[in-house]
Amino acid sequence: MSHKTDRRTFVKSALAAPAAMALSMQAGGQAPATPAPQQAAPAVALPQGKIGNMQVSRLLLGGNLLTHFTHSRDLKYVYNLAAHYNTDEKIIETLAIAEQNGINTLVIHTVPHVLDTLRKYRVEMGGKIQWIVCPTAPVGNDLTEYAQQVEALVKDRCEAIYVFGVNADKLVAEGRGDVIAKLVAIAKEHGVPSGVGAHDANVIMFCEKNNVGADFYVKTLHHHKYPTAPKPHELTAAYAEIPGYWCRDPQELVEFMATVEKPWIAFKVMAAGAIEPASAFQYAFKNGADHVLAGMFDYEIAEDAKIACDILSNIERTRPWRS
Repeated sequence: MSHKTDRRTFVKSALAAPAAMALSMQAGGQAPATPAPQQAAPAVALPQGKIGNMQVSRLLLGGNLLTHFTHSRDLKYVYNLAAHYNTDEKIIETLAIAEQNGINTLVIHTVPHVLDTLRKYRVEMGGKIQWIVCPTAPVGNDLTEYAQQVEALVKDRCEAIYVFGVNADKLVAEGRGDVIAKLVAIAKEHGVPSGVGAHDANVIMFCEKNNVGADFYVKTLHHHKYPTAPKPHELTAAYAEIPGYWCRDPQELVEFMATVEKPWIAFKVMAAGAIEPASAFQYAFKNGADHVLAGMFDYEIAEDAKIACDILSNIERTRPWRS
């Protein structure tokens, strides 16, 4: 009872300023320079690692729920529900709560309207949360649009950029993995950490074998101990929405990543909500992930940050921390 009351009290106080500010801005009012949450010390002291020159919390805020993409299999109404819940104002509240709980970095892809909201939070409201963004521009023979998107992100003070996992999976599968090195180089030209995302372990293996120059990796990892996990004969692709899995062979991946010396951000650790955070975080950190990327609604953040802190305070792992 006290846990719920404390959390409710915290959320109410932490969000009063940004919520009121968002409504004031809608009504044409003037927003103060900096909302209250950025002035207070984080409620949770999450451990951090380093990617390039960035200090990055071990737990990161995932962007899918903010862009209303829930990976809810055939439950189509959930996408609409997420869109109605995560309004612009709610996104701003969510970012503020993340900061208050020691989560200092957001990982998201390029959805124009959501990027507008992120800019508002940073520029007009004084938000401090860092951005790691994957451009979704085409990666065909002409990379002009991709390069333009990277340049625009850097102008918006995006702190790091990585190759969209969907694109990287496809490039390697089509025998065009050499394009990944070009995409990595485009971001590096702007002086920001440049990474590669993937669902398919073959992408990371290709990058390591061919030295594409990535500064970090964003790769799926989750165990298969959940009721809707795929049966062995259903593991026919690198990932699938039905049955829902995003890491086909976690043990193979863990063994390979043990040989990789670059920082690893693990995502889809909860298999899109099928695995409880405590089990998911424990599995990812124990098996070598340097950071865990978790999609969280605002009301889940405080509890998940505490779970991560508790796990990190007593974790045993064989892979050294690479960040």
